[in-house]
Amino acid sequence: MTTPATSNDGAAGERPALDAASLLSDARDVLSDAVKLRRQIHAEPELGLDLPRTQAKVLDALAELDLQVTTGEGLSSVVATLTGDAEGPTLLLRADMDALPMTEDTGAEFASTVAGRMHACGHDAHVAMLVGAARLLAGRRRDLRGTVKFLFQPGEEGPGGAPICIEEGVLESPAVDAAFALHISPNLAAGRLATRPGPLMAATDELLITVTGKGGHASTPHLATDPIPVAAELVLALQTLLTRRVDPFEPVVLTIARITAGTTSNVIPETAELEGTLRTVSDRARERLLAEIERISVHIAAAHDCSAEVAVNRGYPVTVNDADFVAFTRDVLGQLVGADRVLDMKTPILGAEDWAYVLQKVPGCMAFLGVCPPGVSPREAASCHSNRMELDEEALAVGIASHAAIALSYLS
Repeated sequence: MTTPATSNDGAAGERPALDAASLLSDARDVLSDAVKLRRQIHAEPELGLDLPRTQAKVLDALAELDLQVTTGEGLSSVVATLTGDAEGPTLLLRADMDALPMTEDTGAEFASTVAGRMHACGHDAHVAMLVGAARLLAGRRRDLRGTVKFLFQPGEEGPGGAPICIEEGVLESPAVDAAFALHISPNLAAGRLATRPGPLMAATDELLITVTGKGGHASTPHLATDPIPVAAELVLALQTLLTRRVDPFEPVVLTIARITAGTTSNVIPETAELEGTLRTVSDRARERLLAEIERISVHIAAAHDCSAEVAVNRGYPVTVNDADFVAFTRDVLGQLVGADRVLDMKTPILGAEDWAYVLQKVPGCMAFLGVCPPGVSPREAASCHSNRMELDEEALAVGIASHAAIALSYLS
């Protein structure tokens, strides 16, 4: 990797000063087009890996720019490559594109027109900001010593589009040296940015614990082996696992969100199922807790003459920001918006991101952009994944300029 704080000839400290005023001004000039694109995508949300309408909107928005554009084979991704006027490293900038399977209740004039689908995580804004940044950077090709790859990625909300993009070669030809992504946050003041080195977001694993006993009549529980009390005991035991076996300074969440058992009031069922999620921010905690959950489940069930089977659907790994790239990012964004508007996150967020797969391969980071709607405090604003999530579209200009600033500074 060419370290961000070092020029291409190896001499530290030679990076030109960022022309923040010009970038922000140009970002505001393209803001209306970005908002229009964001609203078009918002009104027609698509799920998963196959996003033909969203892909078409992205391709149309990039058509006027002199970029090398390719599309994915196993998913509706778009990769646009901008080669600078001089040789140098390659930077990947990314926006995810997919929506969530949920109903929108914002009442916005551009609200979802597709029942049961909503852009409630801001991916529509991510796409719009990255297209805007591509426009800014295409006009500054002469200032780029190297290459920028713009990745528009489906499937972040579940199927995992990032590893498929990696398999299809997004990090190759030319090889990517570093990577940067922005994620909006309605719970951060509009126009502010935040990030941290090390773990930024959690690994997530889905759990299904099946307790098996012996069914029977509700009036004769002694002739049956009831799995429901075992399930109830398991819920409490798993919470005790967190409070008595985990370092209190280790961020961990274990939630049993659903218990399913029985069919009617006078039948003891044979099985009871517990479904939940485990969130961890280190591989060590993740592996240890998965093993402990299995041990506790099996032995508590056995103590009641039942059996237990634990199935784990492993989700995304921990999203880990590169410390050097975070330092570079803070410096660049501080020049852009002022150091007091670039916040240091004290703790990770226990949501998960498939951007983690990219950061396992190349150094880089993700930062959060505040988009708290006007007239609402960040604490009161509807969060991502809420049916009422809204954002301050004016703040997208800062996101557009941030992408461009990172690229111009890294490739200076």
